Amino acid sequence: MKPIVGVVPSIDEEKGIYFIHEDNILAIEKAGGVPILIPYQKEMDALPATIDGLYLTGGYDIDPTLFGEEPHPELGIINRVRDEFESKLIDSAMYKDLPILAVCRGSQVLNIALGGDMYQDMYSQINTPLLQHQQNAIKSHASHYVYIKEGSLLHRLAGENKIKVNSRHHQANRKLGDNLIASGLASDGVIEAIESENNRFLLGLQWHPENMAKAGDDISLRIYEGFIEACRKKIKSL
Repeated sequence: MKPIVGVVPSIDEEKGIYFIHEDNILAIEKAGGVPILIPYQKEMDALPATIDGLYLTGGYDIDPTLFGEEPHPELGIINRVRDEFESKLIDSAMYKDLPILAVCRGSQVLNIALGGDMYQDMYSQINTPLLQHQQNAIKSHASHYVYIKEGSLLHRLAGENKIKVNSRHHQANRKLGDNLIASGLASDGVIEAIESENNRFLLGLQWHPENMAKAGDDISLRIYEGFIEACRKKIKSL
């Protein structure tokens, strides 16, 4: 039986439209999972029982009042409905110890849900020189390096101490939430990967492995395969 992966899409509140880049769906399918889009809803008690893993996607910026800050001048479009829904969904998924893979914005909302915070705009809030984290290249292009913590989940999946990733973000995790560690850093110190050693599989990546997986990047594919394998093990444990 293929694992069912709950996928959280973006939403245009004014138009009432959910949307998601197909690379997210293709990556999960290629790794052996069945992706199911989860619409935002108030009653979600049954959701963790109907999925075998949770996948959090990229999207707009995050409401800074969730971590006690006022909006920075460089803050982009936010969606409070999505922020609150995902936070509750993360709590439910973690209570059930569901595997969680989160990319870009997903990694940030995961950290905030666990008590962390973030840079609303790292270019104006970090005083040291930064890399180009909003690349001027095609989505699948690997533009900078990430240095991986040895012995971490990401290290086991990637099989490397240093990997090259794509990059499309102006926000980034700052203080990490409860029981989270930074398992990947850019050369400028920006946190590129977070994970928990207390959960079955909880991994947040600041880059977009879905785009790289579509282009055939082996490490990106192994990350998705590791996630789906964790979902399979969850099924067997029931």
